[in-house]
Amino acid sequence: MKNHTRLMRILSAVLVLMLTGSLMAGCSTGSGKNTLKIGMELAFPPFETKNDAGEPFGISVDIANAFGAYLGRPVEIQNIAWDGLIPALETGKVDMVISSMTITESRALTVDFSDPYAWAYLALLVNTKSGIEKAADFNKAGRVLAAKKGTSAVEFTQKNYPLVEIRQLTSESACVTEVSQDKADAFMYDQLSIYRNYLQFPGNTKVVYIPDQQAQAWGAAFKKGNSDLVTKMNLFIEKYRSEGGFDKLGDKYLADEKTFFKANGLKFFFEKP
Repeated sequence: MKNHTRLMRILSAVLVLMLTGSLMAGCSTGSGKNTLKIGMELAFPPFETKNDAGEPFGISVDIANAFGAYLGRPVEIQNIAWDGLIPALETGKVDMVISSMTITESRALTVDFSDPYAWAYLALLVNTKSGIEKAADFNKAGRVLAAKKGTSAVEFTQKNYPLVEIRQLTSESACVTEVSQDKADAFMYDQLSIYRNYLQFPGNTKVVYIPDQQAQAWGAAFKKGNSDLVTKMNLFIEKYRSEGGFDKLGDKYLADEKTFFKANGLKFFFEKP
């Protein structure tokens, strides 16, 4: 009888442990499903980068966390190489991408975009030996553009400077190196990045602005058909802007650049065209 009672107690204890484990596993799975997974390439300071501890840091990271708080969902940021961001959306690895991505017709064929939250204009970082004094000088046979692979600069150059040879590289730093070492005539990117890179090589590079161009809108990207999350992002962008969220980001990360843009008559990132 004692053995029978002992056996029943053991079985009861095992059952309790199994049920507890099952409940804990259920909570863990539920939490995982609720996590908002956001892809970005952490190689574009001050928008998407890492701090000294190796953690995601920058403007896009703040926007991502603010959107997560708006939804009441924890955020997981995944560092993905630029040319892997859209495939990560298509395969469901991430729920969305916030990575200074320009809204283009070609990209819109494969992903859905939110409303714009920022607007960028392109500029050229040119080698001082290139002979390029103004943007009109760029479109000439024999000129070489170093461009980051998959960026809107490639499409813009093909359309507006058809005589230029485009050399696509995997990183911004590689493109800047090509220009600074006189291996390419120019590097095309957004005005802020060009200005910052010029500050690194003021002796042998200069900034050439491109006139009469349309603003390149940046938006968050989503898997095709994810209209629910797109709608929520659009509502968040409107609310965040009305509450001064984007202005605060500019002051926090880009105070000096904001002053430079204003002094040179350039529109800042978060100003609508």
